[in-house]
Amino acid sequence: MERTLAIIKPDATKRGLAGKIMAKIEEAGFKIVALRMLRMTKEEAQGFYKVHEGRSFFDSLTTFMSSGEVIVMVLEKAGAVENLRKLMGATNPAQAESGTIRKEFALDIEKNSIHGSDAPESAAAEIPFFFPEIELLRKD
Repeated sequence: MERTLAIIKPDATKRGLAGKIMAKIEEAGFKIVALRMLRMTKEEAQGFYKVHEGRSFFDSLTTFMSSGEVIVMVLEKAGAVENLRKLMGATNPAQAESGTIRKEFALDIEKNSIHGSDAPESAAAEIPFFFPEIELLRKD
């Protein structure tokens, strides 16, 4: 089983959509193996999104991601990264397919309700950022 990281973003938590988004994730066959609700500081958001440092949207993204509560989850499923990307839909909700999380719940390209790791290597780096103890949850 593969694992990936998902973050329900502040725009969705503020609008009370976390339950609906988590239900869609579970209905798609994902198992939530770890979950944490938190509010990132600006510095934590900058650390998490360091890969985007220097890009035009970096400051706006990190300000937004530290503007309210987020729900961070480790999800497990065969092909978890690819399957979550499909379920989330395109980054720009205007281009997202019908039935995807972003098509249903996103407000715009930044306030697009959910983050998901974009590759297994990204998931391997992102999961310990929020869940350094994740090894305790492994079933070997």
